[in-house]
Amino acid sequence: MFQEIERKFLVSSDFKTEAVETTDIIQVYLSHKPTVRVRIRGERGYLTIKGLIGPTGLSRFEWEKEITKAEAEALLQLAEPGRIEKTRYLVKNTDGIHTWEVDEFHGDNEGLVMAEIELQSEADTFDRPSWLGKEVTGDPRYYNSALKKHPYKMWK
Repeated sequence: MFQEIERKFLVSSDFKTEAVETTDIIQVYLSHKPTVRVRIRGERGYLTIKGLIGPTGLSRFEWEKEITKAEAEALLQLAEPGRIEKTRYLVKNTDGIHTWEVDEFHGDNEGLVMAEIELQSEADTFDRPSWLGKEVTGDPRYYNSALKKHPYKMWK
């Protein structure tokens, strides 16, 4: 409870034919210590507080509360400069247990496509689809809060 355990990977080839759901997301940050994020996902809003990443880079404290879209839109006014815009695709993993969240970034992060899988424990195993590329779990450049400050387009 209140623990997020996830692994992140770059996406190396097409996955979209496997997607079972697609949603556009806008997210902004209100603070970074702790990380406080506001997200609009489709017609819903979310307020999320995240703690520091643990030593393995896989887990951290996370508290999330659904709020109305109107509340989220109002909170956008308090945001730090910059925002993350992306399309999220949900892809069922072949193990029948997990679901991949594949984010195709837009705007200043155009060209970046990342897949995340949430786990019950750091030791959980899962099937790796053919479109999965290099693992970037624990690489701070790929945190959404970092992409807001140092967008992918500036890496090249």
